[in-house]
Amino acid sequence: MDQAMIRDLGLIVTDSKGFFSEEKRDASHEVLLVSSGVPAFVLTNTCLGKRYSIEKCVISDPHRPVVLQRIRFSALQGNSSDYRVHFILAPHIGNRGAENTAWVGEYKGHEALLASRESFSLALASSAKMKKLSAGFAGYSDGWQDLKANGCLTNCYERAENGNVALTAEIDAAAGEFVLALGFGVGPDEAAHQAIASLLEGFDSSLESYQAFWNEWSREKWKPRQKRNLFNISESVLKTHMGMNIPGGMIASFSIPWGSSKGDDDLGGYHLIWPRDMVEAAGALLAVGAFREVRDVLTYLQSTQEPDGHWPQNMWTDGRKYWNGIQLDETAFPVLLADLAKRKGAIAGKELERYWPMIKSAAAFIARTGPVSQQDRWEEDPGYSPFTLSVEIAALVTAAEYARKFEEKDLASYFLATADTWNSNIERWIYVTDTSLASQLDVEGYYVRISPIDKAEAGSPKNGYVPIRNRPASESSVKATHIISPDALALVRFGLRSADDSRITNTVKVIDKLLRIDFPSGPSWHRYNDDGYGEHEDGGAFDGVGIGRAWPLLTGERAHYELARGNFKSARSLLGSFASFAGEGGLLPEQVWDAKDIPDKELFFGRPTGSAMPLVWAHAEYLKLVRSLEEKSVFDMPPQTVSRYLKNKSDGKFAFWRFNHKIRKMEHGLALRIEVLANAVVHWTTDGWASSHDTPTGDTGIGIFVADLNAGKMQPGACLSFTFYWQESQKWEGADFFVDIF
Repeated sequence: MDQAMIRDLGLIVTDSKGFFSEEKRDASHEVLLVSSGVPAFVLTNTCLGKRYSIEKCVISDPHRPVVLQRIRFSALQGNSSDYRVHFILAPHIGNRGAENTAWVGEYKGHEALLASRESFSLALASSAKMKKLSAGFAGYSDGWQDLKANGCLTNCYERAENGNVALTAEIDAAAGEFVLALGFGVGPDEAAHQAIASLLEGFDSSLESYQAFWNEWSREKWKPRQKRNLFNISESVLKTHMGMNIPGGMIASFSIPWGSSKGDDDLGGYHLIWPRDMVEAAGALLAVGAFREVRDVLTYLQSTQEPDGHWPQNMWTDGRKYWNGIQLDETAFPVLLADLAKRKGAIAGKELERYWPMIKSAAAFIARTGPVSQQDRWEEDPGYSPFTLSVEIAALVTAAEYARKFEEKDLASYFLATADTWNSNIERWIYVTDTSLASQLDVEGYYVRISPIDKAEAGSPKNGYVPIRNRPASESSVKATHIISPDALALVRFGLRSADDSRITNTVKVIDKLLRIDFPSGPSWHRYNDDGYGEHEDGGAFDGVGIGRAWPLLTGERAHYELARGNFKSARSLLGSFASFAGEGGLLPEQVWDAKDIPDKELFFGRPTGSAMPLVWAHAEYLKLVRSLEEKSVFDMPPQTVSRYLKNKSDGKFAFWRFNHKIRKMEHGLALRIEVLANAVVHWTTDGWASSHDTPTGDTGIGIFVADLNAGKMQPGACLSFTFYWQESQKWEGADFFVDIF
């Protein structure tokens, strides 16, 4: 599932008088579903010169790794016998165009075109006789060059070894209708066997089985009262992105953003697993009642969790890391998924014991390494992000509930104290007031997109600059107070702040002023101001630098905020806007074009850019929004945080100090919690070492050792000093640390 095998497969039509037409460039295209909710498609490609039409019905064999195309060629001028019909296949096996070998061969007497690279192979077979077959090198001896120059295959090559290759064959146009079977396998014989067996099974039989599977799968699921075509499509988008040979694995998209401009070095594209995207999608599967698939996802997460409790930034379906970043929301999300699955009935209460080790290990990693994340959810910057903070805190509160359930009460208390402390510091870390932007927009303040780590202040949002990825060097760093994001709405989505909190409503005003784009069908939003992930101004493909565009999934997130606020009319309106970005094809893109039309680059206002499409995360957000609107409550909002922070107003009792979070001041009335990663005695004073105290650390059982220093009676202006004696090595730290009381 994560290994792209071809660049493209299409037809070229010629005649004896110099006519040359490539269907992907020289035809208009119409795409229709065979039936609602079934990912089987009919493509009608009509020659721009009205010379021919090609109708294709495309499915996958429900029993084999084979793509099937039933093709009907029709002459619109003259007779079919006046034309030569060829297909051309560009192998890019195992995500690479280089180092492929292609050849003309056969399997048990059946003609086939084959290609291999390393242990992967493909085979293309036809139900109609292939008159001429050739294997050449792309750009030099491939069939496209020959057909363009001569109108027919004049040079047929048996083999093209170790290069960028192409396979070409002529089909008898008089056949009118034929089936192409593209099979895959570990070796060429297996690939050829799969393709030939699929042809012998018959297209109609495969189509019938294929439709029956999808209809049965969809029929068992939850459905909204109002029929929505995009709902059925979104269900099937999620299901098709789940592996059959690796149950529970779900990639972010089969697409490679701006793929036509990418080379072999960009191996991943989006056909990798991001734990965040996968959990967001699993939440949507819960919303539609796909409980079996959600249990598979949880098992997959269990098996791919790293020994220290986190998950990779992204990975191949077998769990191997691709990129090496750590995003703490991706470690927190699986905790929330397990709880959501229990609350919605996908797993029984007794089954939860199986997932407790995963939950405990993930929460422990968050507690050890948070609240600062190495990367935010957009995979760019370290610091305090409202989205990541929200998911982290919700996961810790949820994990505490299960720690109590499984009789680890001390650990439950630690998780809750940590969550409460972080929650109480959110405004200190990421809410700014009295800025020029606040004055300009007439608001008291707002939450920033991300607050950089300030070593002296442990994250003051009013100081420091944020690196801006994907922008020219002269624009690559901006003051944190100037960067705004819809990510702040996560504080509401995950139950930490009320939708009507003035700090939230102020931030929404700023978000709408800086990031909202109004399209004919409704609004969408940018990820943040000065975003550089998108096409250039002239429509050129993103190449590491660009201009960020509007994201449809942010329309869904905004609708969930309006729903949380009780504004059902606005939420329903935004649902319609969200759906409109899918267009006639029914697939939701990562981004939509938000500038003047550039027709020659296929960029139109409010329509998909060259970014990922479909984006599984966007379809998941749509499904959850439909369910949320039906129930008039946010489907995936954790009740634990709502109870603790919105109803009971729980507050933090500690200020916490760590070597990776060295606070320099704390509010009077709080205790100071010292957290280290080895057993120690904290040697401390509040009177300049005229007297001192020794407090041993206690073991939490998750790799954190804690000492609470009761500085609650210290008055503003006092200073607490401390150092460490390390028990295991029997050595002093050799340095003093200071925390001022204000």
